[in-house]
Amino acid sequence: QEQLVESGGGLVQPGGSLRLSCEASGIRVRLEAMAWYRQAPGKQREMVASITARGSTKYADSVKGRFTIFRDSAKNTVYLQMNSLKPEDTAAYYCNRPPGTGFFWSWGQGTQVTVSS
Repeated sequence: QEQLVESGGGLVQPGGSLRLSCEASGIRVRLEAMAWYRQAPGKQREMVASITARGSTKYADSVKGRFTIFRDSAKNTVYLQMNSLKPEDTAAYYCNRPPGTGFFWSWGQGTQVTVSS
């Protein structure tokens, strides 16, 4: 059964960095398009980054140049490197497949990122 487990969130000051991890089981991340999403309180979930099976990446304009999505096939894990964090990046972050690439897998518990001084 497919399972996604996110980790790596925390409290960080503006301008800081975090690396989020999404460990997959029952899913071979090297064969799938994968994405990171975030949801802030009172807002809809939005996709912030995606990576195709071939390694092509896309980013939301709000994170372009600051976030990087990549994967480690040996660890079957997808990462989100987040630099130059801003308070508006505060949200719960989740991984799943991008829209339009198939049915969503069950959502994990997410990992909370809080950017505050």
